[in-house]
Amino acid sequence: MAYGPPPSPGQGQQPGQNQAWQQQPPQQSPWQQPGSAWQQPQQPPQPEGGAWQQPPQPGNGAWQQPGQNQAWQQQPAQGRGTTPMPGHFGPVSDDDRTWSLMAYLGQFLIGAIAPAVVYLGKARTPFVRRHAAQGLNMGIAALAVWIVGGLLSLAAEVLIWVPLIFTAVVLFFLVYAARAANRGEFRRVPVVVAWPIVK
Repeated sequence: MAYGPPPSPGQGQQPGQNQAWQQQPPQQSPWQQPGSAWQQPQQPPQPEGGAWQQPPQPGNGAWQQPGQNQAWQQQPAQGRGTTPMPGHFGPVSDDDRTWSLMAYLGQFLIGAIAPAVVYLGKARTPFVRRHAAQGLNMGIAALAVWIVGGLLSLAAEVLIWVPLIFTAVVLFFLVYAARAANRGEFRRVPVVVAWPIVK
């Protein structure tokens, strides 16, 4: 294999071949000696101000350097090796939204049994599992506060307000989390309301 200037027209070519691949006659570079056969490959024009540019490397693509010409810019490959942000599960099906919603709204009818059924039976996706676990944690916390608050209110009747206020807060956060589940989102409920028992 010989290095050097490209063959002149007609050498090793058949008539009618496209000659667009051939380079234009190179311009004399300041570091090149006159009359030498070897020439430095052509570089893209440098931007004004003397900023240095790094040409893109083969592979996934090159990141843009500050002050780099836009013609050399390539975006990084999307979708490979990316991890979703916390609370973001990607596209959520209607079935997943419905079961997540039932983990919260079912507590108005049957208490902590509704999120337990969803958690044990229908939590096949991370979205449903996380909502069912949070709903179950809220149900367990409400049940525990009612038991302890009920026992304490026997000793001091003024403590009956503790489970009632806690129940009002739990009801608010049940609706808050159910609305987020219906939109395909996850909203973390404060640890005071949903004790982290079930993960």
